[in-house]
Amino acid sequence: MTSTVESDGENNNKGSMWTLDQKLDQPMDEEAGRLRNMYREKKFSSLLLLRLAYQSLGVVYGDLGTSPLYVFYNIFPKGVNDKEDVIGALSLIIYSLTLVPLIKYVFIVLRANDNGQGGTLALYSLLCRHANIKTIPNQHRTDEELTTYSRSTIHERSFAAKTKRWLEGKGYIKNTILILVLVGTCMMIGDGILTPAISVLSASGGIKVNHPDLSSGVVVVVAVAILVGLFSMQHYGTDRVSWLFAPVVLLWLLLIGGIGIFNLWKHGSDVLRAFSPVYIYRYLKRGGKENWTSLGGILLCITGTEALFADLGHFPVSSVQIAFTLVVFPCLLLAYSGQAAYLMNNLSHSRDVFYRSIPVTIYWPVFVVATAAAIVASQATITATFSIIKQALAHGCFPRVKVVHTSKKFLGQIYIPDINWILMILCIAVTAGFKDQNQIGNAYGTAVVIVFLVTTLLMILIMILVWRCHWILVIIFTGLSLIVECTYFSAVLFKVDQGGWAPLVIAAAFLLVMYVWHYGTVKRYQFELHSKVSMAWILGLGPSLGLVRVPGIGLVYTELASGVPHIFSHFITNLPAIHSVVVFVCVKYLPVYTVPEEERFLVKRIGPKNFHMFRCVARYGYKDLHKKDDDFEKKLFHNLFIFVRLESMMEGGSDSDEYSLYEQQTNQSRDGILNNGNVASPNMDLTMASVDSIVSVISPSRGSSKNEVDELEYLNNCKDAGVVHILGNTVVRASRDSRFYKKIAVDYVYAFLRKICRENSVIFNVPHESLLNVGQVFYV
Repeated sequence: MTSTVESDGENNNKGSMWTLDQKLDQPMDEEAGRLRNMYREKKFSSLLLLRLAYQSLGVVYGDLGTSPLYVFYNIFPKGVNDKEDVIGALSLIIYSLTLVPLIKYVFIVLRANDNGQGGTLALYSLLCRHANIKTIPNQHRTDEELTTYSRSTIHERSFAAKTKRWLEGKGYIKNTILILVLVGTCMMIGDGILTPAISVLSASGGIKVNHPDLSSGVVVVVAVAILVGLFSMQHYGTDRVSWLFAPVVLLWLLLIGGIGIFNLWKHGSDVLRAFSPVYIYRYLKRGGKENWTSLGGILLCITGTEALFADLGHFPVSSVQIAFTLVVFPCLLLAYSGQAAYLMNNLSHSRDVFYRSIPVTIYWPVFVVATAAAIVASQATITATFSIIKQALAHGCFPRVKVVHTSKKFLGQIYIPDINWILMILCIAVTAGFKDQNQIGNAYGTAVVIVFLVTTLLMILIMILVWRCHWILVIIFTGLSLIVECTYFSAVLFKVDQGGWAPLVIAAAFLLVMYVWHYGTVKRYQFELHSKVSMAWILGLGPSLGLVRVPGIGLVYTELASGVPHIFSHFITNLPAIHSVVVFVCVKYLPVYTVPEEERFLVKRIGPKNFHMFRCVARYGYKDLHKKDDDFEKKLFHNLFIFVRLESMMEGGSDSDEYSLYEQQTNQSRDGILNNGNVASPNMDLTMASVDSIVSVISPSRGSSKNEVDELEYLNNCKDAGVVHILGNTVVRASRDSRFYKKIAVDYVYAFLRKICRENSVIFNVPHESLLNVGQVFYV
């Protein structure tokens, strides 16, 4: 048990904040710590690593593994003119797979995970812990003491320290990094729309290959029907069917690898010359602009690589690396080489080379497995999109939406109904609107290459601030990455008018929503910060706060982690009464993936004891879910009661009502907390204790003080009298002298988003009968 007491500068050193880190079951905590260290140090047994590598196939590699369905068609949409072009294209595929997924992502970028979490927002969280670049400055120094708040110190004269000061010194740099992260996030959301569209449409195309008389409309109808079924099943979650994912993807990879070997044996292995990079030079030189623009199709062979990082989730890096190097990479090389061998002898079959290269005897079984693999790939991308939205919510960059946990075993498996139906509508619109794999492929390639570029730019900062790499290594990584990715980016620019505009439009719409919402969130926080009430004003009101104190507890929700919010002064100015006990509740998200339950709450007293005013800060990570009101309220009061008992013990049992500050925890109080039995106040609700909390804080040298018993009894009586949740309903409006675009963004876009998003009372699961809204208006 560790308890730290810190003063709050806003209260002129007249308060105390406790970080409650309760560890009753020490053996269990030691085991958890040991397992956590094992995870971080990758000390897994070989058998366990192989099992995790197998399981990762279904979650991580579904998207990348289904790329052979449509790559050659998008490279040669009009057919192949020269056999040497096939070898050149295969050479580009081989080296693209080697440079981007294998070297860059599997062996470099995956190491930049945030305690096992991946994606652009996870990189942003990692950077926010090493440099003060978060645009909402709501962190307290006690947040850095969390066990999940891992970061290293930076030497003042190092290049990393200079970079850190440069990032923190300019406000526009913080905004630029945020916009960069949001662009990458929006493109990943675009992937959640385009991946199901192109994967399912490509898999469904096998029907037409075997029945050429069918129209393309039938394929589109089948694809749309599969997509509707896929999105309609999302509310069940992936937990019930996830055990199918790994065997389906493994079977799929082995099938395409085996078919590749068959085609190399049947049509000749001459295409293996493509392992020489000379054919890349010849291909680009011979074909001119046409072959250069075909790079947009070759880019599709590495789509799903960005999902490889975003879906890292539940698997250690080493297992993902093993799965790629031992299974995925060789199977993909064999699949593409086999298709190229077939295409060398059938130049006109580029449109459906995958299905035409399948042996007739196993055509329909492969078709079924291909469709299943496309569904698995789509499922993984959709759930990754839900996780991305959840991370954006935690960073204050997305309107409040309902988040549902679909699994009791895996907290990372979530379902967001509103986003699910938006994705479905957009996915069907893309599928039915384009009706063509080529145009969807162009759109897909545009989204993917932009995510690559964003990841590269963020990795530069990670290598400098987090890894402290030598500048030569940073230059080598940056140079090689940008050469490859800018080459692909220049190619997709030629196809913006051929479907490449779709992800740009989708991303622009989501970027507008996310940035405007974040802007409004920052302005609301700044308003609360600048208009908060001084402690001197509160002290001047006296113990009754100048009003009638009615029985009950008032929970005043605020975004401030320190100081008294303006909503409170607004409330007591307009109403003649306030509750006997007032607790200012701040629910805030930190740039960490999770906050351990025993470290979640910070409790502090505001003003003298007879004021009966407290502050409780509930801290969450971007993977955590705010629990339902009854559970949250129970834990809040439980930590409040623990604080009162600890405070009384630290006073030495004094009956004095004078307000005092405790600078540090004594050894005697710590021994009493860890070693004493389960003795509680007779008026304390014992049901509020839990196995991960302190059940006894009484020193063995003395019993409960009279003050402690009296205040606990008083708090319990107030709790029984009723709890009222007081929320601020702050309206943001643009000032009259604002520019027209600011008025549109604030008065129309932000106001519309506020109207359609879920209320804070719903997010916090506040009972309607105990809710009190306090309205405020402020101009920006």
